[in-house]
Amino acid sequence: MRINLLKTPAAICILAITISACTSGTKTTKTTTDSTVTDSTKVTGIKPMGPAPEWGKTIKPEMQAVIEKLASYGDKPIESLSAVEARKNHTPTDAVMDLVKENNIKVPEAMVDTAGKDIDVSGGKIHLRVYTPKSGKGPFPLIVYYHGGGFVIANLDVYNASAQGLAEQVGAVVVAVAYRLAPENKFPTAHNDAFTAYEWAVKNASSLKADPTKIAVVGESAGGNLAANVSIMARDKHMMIPVHEVLVYPIAQANMETESYKMYANAKPLNKAMMAWFTGKYLPTMAEAKNPKISLVNANLKGLPPTTIITAEIDPLNSDGIMLANKLSAAGVKVNSKNYEGVTHEFFGMAIIVPEAKQAQAYAAEQLKAAFK
Repeated sequence: MRINLLKTPAAICILAITISACTSGTKTTKTTTDSTVTDSTKVTGIKPMGPAPEWGKTIKPEMQAVIEKLASYGDKPIESLSAVEARKNHTPTDAVMDLVKENNIKVPEAMVDTAGKDIDVSGGKIHLRVYTPKSGKGPFPLIVYYHGGGFVIANLDVYNASAQGLAEQVGAVVVAVAYRLAPENKFPTAHNDAFTAYEWAVKNASSLKADPTKIAVVGESAGGNLAANVSIMARDKHMMIPVHEVLVYPIAQANMETESYKMYANAKPLNKAMMAWFTGKYLPTMAEAKNPKISLVNANLKGLPPTTIITAEIDPLNSDGIMLANKLSAAGVKVNSKNYEGVTHEFFGMAIIVPEAKQAQAYAAEQLKAAFK
């Protein structure tokens, strides 16, 4: 999981990259394959220093280089730290930034402007970061984006590349949500904050140069869980539901004995022990793990918007995404999903280094643009 703040204003845009439309990977619900080599493999040419790790023998070279760089910082395992300490650890984003600098990779100029906004939520305030395309007059489509971090760590800077990449490729306004974190704010605080931010976005779309009839939600990991819950809450409250949702390796159930949890129990940057740590920090009691808001596979999924699910092969949450895709499909929801081989949890925001991330962002953007037509 990604954790602490980027160090400089220039660093905030260092990971975003304009991505040409390309798709490859394997669908979990409908299987397709595309072996096209993307340009980014030629751009980076980054190679790992050592052999593939035991927990990820199929790992791609660029992905392994990021994991090696992350390990080089020598941080203590997150599951051995307090939440405050864990937020000070280096992040996969730090590793990517360092590889960009060390390999003299050109960082594209940002195609969006950003602005901050604080909004009221029950019991406090949260911060939003609004990304607006520099070109075009609008009204633009609107994406409400939720970052990952197990409900405990990470922030908008750490996940900037994902939000900015989507804004640039879709040509949309993106509202990234800094929901409150645990253990300072226990379940269901993050879920309630997520929905309040969505309500705010719907009500204020016009003032954001956005089209209030073209709103989608996107989330990664814990944020994927939040995005799906926002759709469920909008349905149950009889308000406008998103026209589409993109869930990137979402937390979707509580059983840590699934096939991928067993196979990738020791994976990096996310492992089984960390997931247990996150769960313990966010939930008041472990019994809450079976709550449908956490275990989405047990929720009422009928009437939800068309959904795109993106999973990573080398990820304890791989089975979560597959199970959720199957449950959504069984509930009558249109689902498209792709599994990207040779990459780990958190790969989605690494487009400037990892070819599969470039492909995944382009795939997500393609699905969103189709939904906004």
